[in-house]
Amino acid sequence: MVSNLQKIGGVAALLEAAIYISAFIFFGAFWEFPVDADAAQKLAFLADNQVVLSIVNLTMYVLFGFLLAVLVLALHDQLKVSAPVLSQFAAVFGVIWVGLVIASGMIANTGLSAVIELSARDPEQAMIVWRTINYVVEGLGGGNEVVGGLWVLLLSIAALKCDRFPAALNYLGLFIGIAGILTMYPAEVLTEIFGLGQIVWFAWLGIVMLIKPSKLTKHSSEDALAHAD
Repeated sequence: MVSNLQKIGGVAALLEAAIYISAFIFFGAFWEFPVDADAAQKLAFLADNQVVLSIVNLTMYVLFGFLLAVLVLALHDQLKVSAPVLSQFAAVFGVIWVGLVIASGMIANTGLSAVIELSARDPEQAMIVWRTINYVVEGLGGGNEVVGGLWVLLLSIAALKCDRFPAALNYLGLFIGIAGILTMYPAEVLTEIFGLGQIVWFAWLGIVMLIKPSKLTKHSSEDALAHAD
């Protein structure tokens, strides 16, 4: 059962990396929001692309949050015997991050629908609401990665303590976690470091959990027996 949970967690981690990559590609290559246009043109663009943007928000936030919940559970299960306090502490921030990410997606899509509806009556007010919604989404999980950074940092410390996963992966996690915490300072480069680093971390972690589930399970069993003794 533990092995199956680790495999499911590994798949979730790989899908998380894929979602990150898809988001970078979409906003970097396909999304051409008319930044210099007037309010009416911007709102018309949002209306024309509402379905696409809603699907992207669902994928980036809601689906990502669901997969993150699976991964949080799998990693907590892996570390809870050898590092119970650190693992529980990390899981708390993991669960909080799940809630923030999913809430961001729901607010983004609900807000998008409300803004498009309001734009027919008052375009200027609709743009004010749109900017406000963006600030809320960015504050919850789009541009502030403090909670996610704490989760990765605590997990990496616990994994190093338990000798779980490759040491290089854990040290990468330490670096990414610190970068995420530093996003409390509004610098775009820190958010980019965290996002790009997470792609590598999620993909590497997923591969390890899929290829070596038996080794991870063995560690967990040995730890359980040691604590029982």
